[in-house]
Amino acid sequence: MSKDFYEWGKEKRRLHESATWKTFYEQEIWWCSLGINIGYEEDGKHDQYERPVLIIKKFNRDILWVLPLTHAPKNNKYYYKLSAGIEQDSSVILSQIRLISSKRLKRFMYKISLQQFNEIIGLVKGLLPH
Repeated sequence: MSKDFYEWGKEKRRLHESATWKTFYEQEIWWCSLGINIGYEEDGKHDQYERPVLIIKKFNRDILWVLPLTHAPKNNKYYYKLSAGIEQDSSVILSQIRLISSKRLKRFMYKISLQQFNEIIGLVKGLLPH
């Protein structure tokens, strides 16, 4: 599969130079410009290289940890199937945690339940070495 890193580079520069700030919180799912990535890292799609992400940690107004979502059905310890909301046919990809700039956030989608969020955080912690 061919990846157009040149076009993503132009979009990435535009994002970097943008001065828009968004108010966001943990537990929320947003459309996010993840871009074109290397190997099996989850890519964004379409002309703005977007993908839904779950915000799992807000460090400040500029930096956050996110987990991307996928529609690809997977049933293993690296995926968590969402049970409600707009993206109920989606799974959170637990193994693809990313630190991103809030400038990558595009549009708010919805907020997941606290119960689902706590389950996801527990599963992510379980993937870390002890």
